[in-house]
Amino acid sequence: MRLRGWVSFSKLAAGSLSSASWRRKQPQAAATLCRQKHVCLFSQSGANMAEEAKKLAAYAAVDNHVQNNQVVGVGSGSTIVYAVDRLAERVRQEKLNIVCVPTSFQARQLILQHGLTLSDLDRHPELDVAIDGADEVDADLTLIKGGGGCLTQEKIVAGCAKHFVVIADYRKDSKALGQQWKKGVPIEVIPMAYVPVSRTIAKRFGGEANLRMAVSKAGPVVTDNSNFILDWKFESAQNWKDVNTAIKMIPGVVETGLFVSMAERAYFGMEDGSVQIRDPPVN
Repeated sequence: MRLRGWVSFSKLAAGSLSSASWRRKQPQAAATLCRQKHVCLFSQSGANMAEEAKKLAAYAAVDNHVQNNQVVGVGSGSTIVYAVDRLAERVRQEKLNIVCVPTSFQARQLILQHGLTLSDLDRHPELDVAIDGADEVDADLTLIKGGGGCLTQEKIVAGCAKHFVVIADYRKDSKALGQQWKKGVPIEVIPMAYVPVSRTIAKRFGGEANLRMAVSKAGPVVTDNSNFILDWKFESAQNWKDVNTAIKMIPGVVETGLFVSMAERAYFGMEDGSVQIRDPPVN
């Protein structure tokens, strides 16, 4: 009997028994289901809006910065998927000669799946432009990157590019780092050093640096470079240039997710369907 009651309630939650008589008899349950339905619809609408914003930013960046006979650095993450879509579309339509250098396994697969020309830094050590996403962008175009674990290769590729362009949706836009992104600054470390590095960061800069644990495997996240990632949750605003340099000097640190004075332009897809462009402030 309990099982039947549970099945009936599940069907009702799915909308198969949403009769007016049941609502009269069970007003609290009916109200709860209505609230859940509205929250679900709101969440889906917000997610769709964010995805459309990512696409707008990605398309704008590819259209404005990619030209024929270029070597393009391809970033990682959810927003870059739209950039590769647009890049492949332009290559087909305009017969462009484009060579792509990936920043991760994911980026490499995207390039191959779209039939684009794949290369690497051995053959093309100097790139014309690199396009990548970000977890957060502040007013100075300082970035937090590495939420997907690809920060080291992303920074290497960005550093090899003549122009580094960032694409993001409106949720990644902040006046100061930490306003939107609450997961901290990713720091890639040699596995044997993660404990001393974590302790040193907390002691010198405050906050806490926690080992990132995997979701679909037991144990920690392992990067494409076979390293671990610490997520440093800082307590207050910092001089990010000095902090970035200081953290990188700690033995065992491979790279940080702080991208300081690297991006020359950021494209934000907005909620209203527009694209906002931000350049670094003029000192």
